[in-house]
Amino acid sequence: MANIYDSANGLEQELRELDEFKALEAAFATLQADEAAFALFKEFQEMQQILQEKQMNGETFTDEDADKAQEIAMKVQQEALINSLMEKEQAFSVIINDLNRIIMTPIRDLYQG
Repeated sequence: MANIYDSANGLEQELRELDEFKALEAAFATLQADEAAFALFKEFQEMQQILQEKQMNGETFTDEDADKAQEIAMKVQQEALINSLMEKEQAFSVIINDLNRIIMTPIRDLYQG
Protein backbone atom coordinates (compact mmCIF):
# COMPACT_ATOMS: atom_id res chain seq x y z
CA MET A 1 0.00 0.00 0.00
CA ALA A 2 1.32 3.43 -0.92
CA ASN A 3 1.99 5.95 1.79
CA ILE A 4 -0.75 8.57 1.37
CA TYR A 5 1.60 11.35 2.45
CA ASP A 6 4.13 10.36 -0.21
CA SER A 7 1.30 10.57 -2.75
CA ALA A 8 0.29 14.00 -1.44
CA ASN A 9 3.88 15.24 -1.61
CA GLY A 10 4.16 13.94 -5.16
CA LEU A 11 0.93 15.72 -6.06
CA GLU A 12 2.28 18.95 -4.57
CA GLN A 13 5.33 18.70 -6.83
CA GLU A 14 3.15 17.95 -9.86
CA LEU A 15 1.02 21.01 -9.12
CA ARG A 16 4.13 23.18 -9.27
CA GLU A 17 4.83 21.86 -12.77
CA LEU A 18 1.39 22.70 -14.17
CA ASP A 19 1.16 25.45 -16.78
CA GLU A 20 -1.58 27.09 -14.69
CA PHE A 21 0.71 27.33 -11.67
CA LYS A 22 3.62 28.59 -13.74
CA ALA A 23 1.34 31.28 -15.22
CA LEU A 24 0.24 32.25 -11.71
CA GLU A 25 3.85 32.38 -10.55
CA ALA A 26 4.82 34.58 -13.52
CA ALA A 27 1.88 36.92 -12.96
CA PHE A 28 2.85 37.29 -9.30
CA ALA A 29 6.47 38.07 -10.21
CA THR A 30 5.25 40.71 -12.68
CA LEU A 31 3.02 42.22 -10.02
CA GLN A 32 5.86 42.29 -7.48
CA ALA A 33 8.03 44.16 -9.96
CA ASP A 34 5.53 47.04 -10.05
CA GLU A 35 5.92 48.77 -6.70
CA ALA A 36 2.63 50.70 -6.79
CA ALA A 37 0.54 47.76 -7.98
CA PHE A 38 2.13 45.43 -5.44
CA ALA A 39 1.49 47.90 -2.60
CA LEU A 40 -2.18 48.07 -3.64
CA PHE A 41 -2.32 44.28 -3.76
CA LYS A 42 -0.89 44.04 -0.22
CA GLU A 43 -3.40 46.64 0.99
CA PHE A 44 -6.20 44.60 -0.60
CA GLN A 45 -4.99 41.42 1.12
CA GLU A 46 -4.77 43.16 4.48
CA MET A 47 -8.29 44.52 4.12
CA GLN A 48 -9.59 41.06 3.23
CA GLN A 49 -7.88 39.60 6.30
CA ILE A 50 -9.35 42.26 8.59
CA LEU A 51 -12.85 41.63 7.25
CA GLN A 52 -12.46 37.85 7.53
CA GLU A 53 -11.27 38.13 11.13
CA LYS A 54 -14.20 40.36 12.02
CA GLN A 55 -16.60 37.94 10.37
CA MET A 56 -15.08 34.92 12.18
CA ASN A 57 -15.34 36.79 15.49
CA GLY A 58 -18.98 37.65 14.85
CA GLU A 59 -18.23 41.36 14.63
CA THR A 60 -20.22 43.59 12.32
CA PHE A 61 -18.55 45.69 9.68
CA THR A 62 -18.52 49.40 10.34
CA ASP A 63 -19.40 51.94 7.68
CA GLU A 64 -15.72 52.83 7.68
CA ASP A 65 -14.81 49.20 6.96
CA ALA A 66 -17.30 49.05 4.12
CA ASP A 67 -16.17 52.35 2.63
CA LYS A 68 -12.49 51.41 2.79
CA ALA A 69 -13.14 47.96 1.32
CA GLN A 70 -15.15 49.45 -1.51
CA GLU A 71 -12.47 52.06 -2.20
CA ILE A 72 -9.72 49.44 -2.34
CA ALA A 73 -11.84 47.12 -4.48
CA MET A 74 -12.45 49.89 -7.00
CA LYS A 75 -8.71 50.58 -7.22
CA VAL A 76 -7.96 46.86 -7.58
CA GLN A 77 -10.46 46.51 -10.42
CA GLN A 78 -8.59 49.21 -12.32
CA GLU A 79 -5.17 47.57 -11.89
CA ALA A 80 -4.41 45.29 -14.84
CA LEU A 81 -1.58 43.42 -13.09
CA ILE A 82 -3.79 42.48 -10.14
CA ASN A 83 -6.62 41.44 -12.47
CA SER A 84 -4.21 39.27 -14.43
CA LEU A 85 -3.00 37.63 -11.23
CA MET A 86 -6.58 36.97 -10.12
CA GLU A 87 -7.42 35.40 -13.49
CA LYS A 88 -4.44 33.08 -13.20
CA GLU A 89 -5.35 32.24 -9.60
CA GLN A 90 -8.90 31.40 -10.68
CA ALA A 91 -7.63 29.04 -13.38
CA PHE A 92 -5.40 27.29 -10.83
CA SER A 93 -8.28 27.17 -8.32
CA VAL A 94 -10.38 25.20 -10.80
CA ILE A 95 -7.76 22.45 -10.69
CA ILE A 96 -7.58 22.54 -6.89
CA ASN A 97 -11.39 22.34 -6.66
CA ASP A 98 -11.42 19.39 -9.05
CA LEU A 99 -8.79 17.60 -6.96
CA ASN A 100 -10.71 18.30 -3.78
CA ARG A 101 -13.85 16.85 -5.34
CA ILE A 102 -11.92 13.71 -6.32
CA ILE A 103 -10.26 13.36 -2.90
CA MET A 104 -13.59 13.71 -1.11
CA THR A 105 -15.27 11.02 -3.25
CA PRO A 106 -14.85 8.25 -0.62
CA ILE A 107 -16.73 10.29 1.98
CA ARG A 108 -19.42 11.27 -0.50
CA ASP A 109 -19.80 7.62 -1.53
CA LEU A 110 -19.92 6.49 2.10
CA TYR A 111 -22.74 8.85 3.01
CA GLN A 112 -24.69 8.25 -0.19
CA GLY A 113 -24.11 4.50 -0.23
